Amino acid sequence: MTARTATPRTARAINDRIALDLLAEEGPLTAARLRDLTGLSRPSVADLLGRLGRDGLVRDVGEAGEERRGPKARLYGLAAERAHVAAFDVRTDSVAFALADLAGHTVARRTLPVPQDGDDTGASTVGTVLAALEETLEGHGIPTVHTAVLGAPGLADPATGALRQCTSLAGWHSALLAELRARLDGPVHLENEVNLAGIAEHRVGAARDRETFALLWLGHGLGAALVLRGTLWRGVTGGAGEVAFLPVPGTGGMPSAVDCDAGFHALAAAPVVRRLARGHGLDAPGDHVTAAEALVRAAAAAPGGGPAGAFLGELAERVAMGIAGLVAVVDPGCVVLGGEIGRAGGRTLADLVARRLCAFSPLETEIRPATVSGSAVLGGGLVTALDAARDDLFGPAVTR
Repeated sequence: MTARTATPRTARAINDRIALDLLAEEGPLTAARLRDLTGLSRPSVADLLGRLGRDGLVRDVGEAGEERRGPKARLYGLAAERAHVAAFDVRTDSVAFALADLAGHTVARRTLPVPQDGDDTGASTVGTVLAALEETLEGHGIPTVHTAVLGAPGLADPATGALRQCTSLAGWHSALLAELRARLDGPVHLENEVNLAGIAEHRVGAARDRETFALLWLGHGLGAALVLRGTLWRGVTGGAGEVAFLPVPGTGGMPSAVDCDAGFHALAAAPVVRRLARGHGLDAPGDHVTAAEALVRAAAAAPGGGPAGAFLGELAERVAMGIAGLVAVVDPGCVVLGGEIGRAGGRTLADLVARRLCAFSPLETEIRPATVSGSAVLGGGLVTALDAARDDLFGPAVTR
């Protein structure tokens, strides 16, 4: 068999991508530091920097700060303004979006409430979001969005890129997706919001050291993201991780194809958590998610025992019951507790769940609290959009 080697053009493309990734990860670097990190020769690095500069991807950003005799070394940085990406977190009661430059720096965030007065808010909601986006882009001098990612509840069909309608999802979600695709110059990718949170925890959060893990989202609803061997597993129809429909003991019934109220959802979703707390003599103001989050955070911070301890212990038992079904099929080795309730419970809830899980499952499974701050959905959306934009502008990613 004849040995195959990379052509000079292919080798240049690989080296360019490696250098651009380093500049994105490390920030501005000197030519000498790029030589150290890439192993390339001085002429090769000089040629690379010149080529990327002419392509508008790299620019001279000043001098290195270290003390040295003679002229100071020049610093080269990614031309972050070359492209911008957007992420959208679309809930039933709000729409949030964030914009980031090519270096991954977030330049703007907005959160818009969605009216819950029972009127047909579809057209007004979509119009409000589009107007806010246009205003934000103009205010930051961003002419266009290279790539956008929209995270929404429900099933994102991986074959069609469409949002499959279900009984709990308002029609304006699909309308917003269609309008964004019509108005933005670049592609708009759809993803389940829990999957995006899982991507964020994998890239910058609690599961950075895991190639395989599951994220369990505990919030207004329940869901899971499955990352297997470093890759998000969506399932054939986009339904992987729909654990709200998981049949579990203690719900007094069975879920149906259109209703998860008798599935795992009935044990640990925010409205149920609030009712569980009330049963232990605890309550907090706010809507279901806000109240449940406050109650779990307070119980996790309280000394052991008493009503707070009993409440958190019963919640941990319920969460462990659902996780037992998940790990029996997937055996991920690690489950991250995310969503508003999972993050509020922190390490205390994670440890309680781990102890109870040992009674249900023979499989060794580490339970960790989520660590991504702010909106994990927006964080995962920006990471996903940046990956797509960089692949387009930098060339195919290189495994180093």
